Amino acid sequence: MTKAHTLTRSLVFFMVPQFTMLPFSAAIDTLRIANRMLGYEAYRWRLASIDGQKVYSSCGIGVEANTSLTDERRCLSGETRPSMVIVCSGIDVEQFNNKSASAWLRECYNRGIGVGSLCTGAHVLAQAGLLNGKRCAIHWENLPGFSEAFPQAEVYADLYEVDGNLYTCAGGTASLDMMLNLVGQDFGDSLVNRICEQHLTDRVRNPHDRQRLPLRARLGVQNAKVLSIIELMENHLAEPLSLLDIADEVDLSRRQIERLFRQEMGRSPARYYLEIRLDRARHLLVQSSMPIVEVAVACGFVSASHFSKCYRELYHRSPQQERAERKLTGGSLIRPALAA
Repeated sequence: MTKAHTLTRSLVFFMVPQFTMLPFSAAIDTLRIANRMLGYEAYRWRLASIDGQKVYSSCGIGVEANTSLTDERRCLSGETRPSMVIVCSGIDVEQFNNKSASAWLRECYNRGIGVGSLCTGAHVLAQAGLLNGKRCAIHWENLPGFSEAFPQAEVYADLYEVDGNLYTCAGGTASLDMMLNLVGQDFGDSLVNRICEQHLTDRVRNPHDRQRLPLRARLGVQNAKVLSIIELMENHLAEPLSLLDIADEVDLSRRQIERLFRQEMGRSPARYYLEIRLDRARHLLVQSSMPIVEVAVACGFVSASHFSKCYRELYHRSPQQERAERKLTGGSLIRPALAA
């Protein structure tokens, strides 16, 4: 038999409560289609949970597990040892803290088993200490809280990252891209193209393609200068630039910037800058346990009292109330868009 007909991989998908269904199903279905195209079971998988019981996704659908963490620890030295384990998580991942899961993931990695994550699963890998000094990807909405909680991880707003034997992806359809990358390593581009045809997708995206829509499409703004200014603002949230600094960077006067923002954004540049800093603060309040004073500093506020005043004016609740409310919404974040 040729290598193409002897190569096999065994994967374990570890399901964290409230995992997101789309990246989970996209990953598994990519492997299913690969097997179908190859004509043999090149990829095998099983589903694991902490206790071997059913796990419910964020959409309320329960998925039966095949094994528990105790079972998987035994498998590490037997014939059913996996080639890769992939953590599947989703909303409220910050509330998941299981020492047994962390120890198992570290043991897998130390034994040379590939370790990966879908959606917000990088948080679980970082909690296990596997991402220190490593490149990783996480969903853009969770990136602010993640980068504050795990400063030693090199996190990027990419679709997926592969750093040695560590695989992380941002979730959504990025799971498809990461799994196609894996299949391509094993069997080449021809099989990847056939799987794409089955998925009705015309290409495998580059891992460094952006997660979010470009600013132009996201905001409906066409003026290149305004877009450049907003990008500057988004890149300087902890230490906000003055309007004079921004004017120097984009080669415009303060008056010109003021006029452009009134025309394009319906507000002053100072007001818009404040809103995007508060938007980041809201993510940190919902997705991390950072003290409120640290959230204020991370978002460029000189005092907690000024931060609270601005926050209440925009969101009609205090930062303390925002944090308390997340317990009632399962950690989800529904926020008004920064629109005119």
